[in-house]
Amino acid sequence: MLITQFPENELGWLLGEILPSIKKRKFESLFLYILALIYFSIPSFEIPLLEYSHLRITSVMEERALGQNLGFYPKQSWVSIADVNPNLLKAIISMEDDAFFMHKGIDWNQLNISLKENKRKKRIIRGGSTITMQLAKNLYLTTERNLLCKAKEMLITFRLEKEVSKKSILENYINAIEWGDGIFGIKEASEIYFNKEPSKLSTIECARLAAVIPSPLEHQPNTNSRYVIHRAGTALLRLDNVILFPE
Repeated sequence: MLITQFPENELGWLLGEILPSIKKRKFESLFLYILALIYFSIPSFEIPLLEYSHLRITSVMEERALGQNLGFYPKQSWVSIADVNPNLLKAIISMEDDAFFMHKGIDWNQLNISLKENKRKKRIIRGGSTITMQLAKNLYLTTERNLLCKAKEMLITFRLEKEVSKKSILENYINAIEWGDGIFGIKEASEIYFNKEPSKLSTIECARLAAVIPSPLEHQPNTNSRYVIHRAGTALLRLDNVILFPE
């Protein structure tokens, strides 16, 4: 029986060509190896489906459920972006990512400002995550903070921006993010806090919901805490600066 194999010394020649290059560039080779591991660990096949389907269970939902020893399991009721008061979308964009329609997933200018500010204060006081980055974390990662998670978050962000429209990113975002203990998605938040459908929210209620996104487990949008009042006021002042889905 004829057995097909590499020509004599071909494999040895190949390794002989590659290994010296790897030895000379150990750091670059290690970086590329880690990058490849990260890339192949992200949910490549699920991301394009976000344009057409509804992801009901997110990674952060699972994290919260495990944190409660599965004593409860967060539920999510999907709502179309067309059935939400547009002022909620404007308030969220104005507070979380005012360049949402201009960048490709990462706002490098704001990220640089945040890094400098946090370095100056020697602690994290300002976030630099865009709406797309926040969605990537909510859908596929956890609330844990480390360099590996951040690298995955950025790669997923690039994929989201490449394969999913801005409209679908925003729609998935309002349905996925956390608005309180066990409260995920705008439909649940709207009904629990204001006893309304998302389309019936007032402008001030929209601003209040946007105000608590950075700290949903510490602040509730239907309370009159200084934090909520201040941030909601800021959101209201910025509403007119946001144009939804510009051409």
